[in-house]
Amino acid sequence: MFVKIKKNVKDHMKKERSTQAGSLLRQVILGGQDGLVNVLGLILGVAAATNDARIVIIAGLAATMAESISMAAVAYTSSKAEKEYYQKELAREMWEIRHIPEMEREEIKIIYYKKGFRGKQLSGIVRKITSDKKLWLDVMMSEELGLAESRTKNPIAEGVVVGLSALIGSLIPLAPFFFLAVSNAMAWGLAVSILSLFIFGAIKSKITVGHWARSGIEMAVVGTVAAILGYLIGVLLGSVYY
Repeated sequence: MFVKIKKNVKDHMKKERSTQAGSLLRQVILGGQDGLVNVLGLILGVAAATNDARIVIIAGLAATMAESISMAAVAYTSSKAEKEYYQKELAREMWEIRHIPEMEREEIKIIYYKKGFRGKQLSGIVRKITSDKKLWLDVMMSEELGLAESRTKNPIAEGVVVGLSALIGSLIPLAPFFFLAVSNAMAWGLAVSILSLFIFGAIKSKITVGHWARSGIEMAVVGTVAAILGYLIGVLLGSVYY
């Protein structure tokens, strides 16, 4: 029985490490995708309206900085709120274990009953878990509340990762305007951005679900539609004001 418990613990640790890696990758894709799509649509619109590389670069850099800071702030505040919620629930579970242990033991029993344990096995698992208050608390937080991932949240780190990813993603469509004429830079910026979005989508499928090609195409199409809308708005404004 305890060999099986030990195996379950090892599997849980491997799953937790995988979850942390997936969380980091999700942050990178979130920031990179958002920065790229927003800045791509903006600079194509500005380029179509002005045909002036200097204006495109200034507008693009301004949008890049605003987007990066905004994404970093959102990632920080949302992660901080999630961690604070975890701490609140942790304190509540600690109080319940201390003051109403029988009820909490029954909850542990129900959790493992649903996993298929019965009789002496079930009693042994409940006794083993509830004999160690730290283990007991960890099981309640992860198995009952599903908050295991929130324990490792680092709001500052998430803000930095998402912000830097947004910065890098924003520079992808803007980079060609530093070296090429506006018309060529628009074509290259769009092409590189579509390829990058496809890669983002393909990688995303590895941490979520779905076929990598379908996920990549879906993200590339969404980015392209946003870029085309930005371009059409720029053409419209350019025809009005120039």
